[in-house]
Amino acid sequence: MSNAPSITLVALVCAVLNAPATLAQEAGPADTAPDAAGDTVVVTATRTVLPPNALPMTIDVIDAVTLEQQVLISGSIIDAVSALSPSFSPTRQKLSGSGETLRGRSPLYAINGIPQSTPIRDGSRDGYTIDPFFIDRVELIYGSNALQGIGATGGVVNQVTVGAPREDGFTGRILLQGTADNGFSGDGLGGKTGALVSWKTGRFDATIGGTYETRGAFYDGKGNRIGVDGTQGEVQDSESWSVFGRLGFQIDDSARLELIANRFELAGDGDYIVVPGDRTMGIPATSMRGKQPGVPPVNQVETVALSFIDDDLAGGNFVAQLFYNHSEDVFGGGTFGTFQDASIAPLGTLFDQSANRSRKYGGKFTYERTIAGGLRGTIGFDALFDRTEQVLALTDRAWVPPTEFRSLAPFGQLNLALFDETLRLSGGVRWENVQLKVDDFTTLAFYGARQVSGGSPSFDEPLLNGGVVYEPWKGIRGYVSYAEGYTVADVGRILRGITQENVEIDTFLDINPVVSNNREVGIEVDRGPITASATYFWSSSKNGSLLVLNAGGVYDVQRQRVAIKGLELNLKARTPVPGLEVSVGYAHLRGRTDSDGDDILDIDLDGANISPDRVNLSASYRDGRFSALVQGQIYLARDFQGGDPRNSFDGYTLVDAAVRYETDFGGVSLSIQNLLDRQYITYYSDTTRPTDDTLFFAGRGRTITLAWDYRF
Repeated sequence: MSNAPSITLVALVCAVLNAPATLAQEAGPADTAPDAAGDTVVVTATRTVLPPNALPMTIDVIDAVTLEQQVLISGSIIDAVSALSPSFSPTRQKLSGSGETLRGRSPLYAINGIPQSTPIRDGSRDGYTIDPFFIDRVELIYGSNALQGIGATGGVVNQVTVGAPREDGFTGRILLQGTADNGFSGDGLGGKTGALVSWKTGRFDATIGGTYETRGAFYDGKGNRIGVDGTQGEVQDSESWSVFGRLGFQIDDSARLELIANRFELAGDGDYIVVPGDRTMGIPATSMRGKQPGVPPVNQVETVALSFIDDDLAGGNFVAQLFYNHSEDVFGGGTFGTFQDASIAPLGTLFDQSANRSRKYGGKFTYERTIAGGLRGTIGFDALFDRTEQVLALTDRAWVPPTEFRSLAPFGQLNLALFDETLRLSGGVRWENVQLKVDDFTTLAFYGARQVSGGSPSFDEPLLNGGVVYEPWKGIRGYVSYAEGYTVADVGRILRGITQENVEIDTFLDINPVVSNNREVGIEVDRGPITASATYFWSSSKNGSLLVLNAGGVYDVQRQRVAIKGLELNLKARTPVPGLEVSVGYAHLRGRTDSDGDDILDIDLDGANISPDRVNLSASYRDGRFSALVQGQIYLARDFQGGDPRNSFDGYTLVDAAVRYETDFGGVSLSIQNLLDRQYITYYSDTTRPTDDTLFFAGRGRTITLAWDYRF
């Protein structure tokens, strides 16, 4: 691909903003999804005010009611997304999200468009950066795209925080909930409390809230404690707290200034140690009382953003944002061979633990308006500055040296409506300019204490998109699209593993981007009681980035050609029974990679890189104050051609249920995860590390949550 698009093209579109395509699935058509006040929801992650049916991409919107229901069942945003989206992999039920993919690739997690991922040294904690209590809805954009910049090779998971109050006075919400395992074990109990208060007077409004949650040990379907991951981190046996604030000022009828801030921390209690299982016998790892050495794994995140929005600036819509994000991921420690250094302590005795520290700041703006007739254009510019390092905290050694990432990206987009909006054409380009800076550093003793000369490698890349949407009849539309997304390989893993002499970063480090090309064909029907969609996609990258387990039990980054294809089917129907809806979803994914560099796709992607095929079933009922839900996820068996046969997946089925009743003093909810108390091994544990008995984890058994919330 050329690094220098023509001046004419740059002047015309300036860079990509909307990637292709849009069909709303689980939550219904996104362009008709109303918020609490009955207004149309604008999918902010698409960075346009055009409705989703004008864009050639697959979009889901998980609204506030659905999200609250799913979070009560599972406890987290990421589990809620996984339960509703057949193309999203089953979660690990751990603090680490490594191996959790959307359409076989890593999604970009964002809060109000602010990236939460740390791609330079991916700690895989980006699914736990804000409490769900402060999230109003989740926007899912499927497939590779460059809408939000780096990282969205699988799509975007954008968490939109609660909105500003609409009327003068005080409003708020209070939440109390308790969680227990099936046996109501004393150490399995958990609880959560949260409060959010908003105040509005004239043009000014303010919101402040806080949550605290404690989680007990998790139990599997046989009543045994689930094994703890003392290195990557746990959600079980942990405490988390979060504070959220927003200040807003309505400058005039069209312009608003808003400041938001969020602080989130999830820390393990460290009260359990793992008891290895036996993979050959199908016995999962468990936990026993004991104190983990060192500091238990912790995830800390701080986010601040200042936004200015004017929906009538010179006849167009203008959005600008400045943001700051800081995260620190502390991992569990040990006397790992990698950490040993005879100059500090005798070999085999040195205990240490690592921490990822990342600081991001940047800004973005978009301006969109009608140019002429049915032609609408968008231009904008994104800037991102990221400084990330991984340190061995107890001995103050650099495992991954401080690495600075800088991205500057102008973009532009055109959308042309023809024949009374029956036909729409869209296209655009984003010109990504990236530079990486690494100072001179020395690798750990384990790698030979090599002196590495720093450098500043760079690249610039045009990222294209285009698509066609055709709606011959109201409620029936189809689309075809092409979009490019990009990320960089996990540079930190590459830097920390250098063992050669006289390495110079400028010539050693391949930071050529992972450019993933997403092609998609879809159709949607929304007529009468039926909402249905079918999407076929295929995605490829010539220089992909895969996690491959080495002989030492550590995942390395390998640059390999990757190709993924898939089919997604969704159907929702209102039944003749008033208030009863049923739905079914299906996703088929297959991924292949070139393992030996001969440009032939010779083996399947493994469980660390792609999810199993899945069928989702659900039935929901709503009648006045009462509502109920029963849902099932059927994960289908999968073998990995060319892979270790011990990693084959037998599949399993999970069923969840929830009921809610609105009283005069708030709503009372009862939810049950894994209603049938199924015993199973989690997908990631079952399909990776075939010789590691300490990371062979069962999934949660029947888990019961009772909650009361009150709004005023």
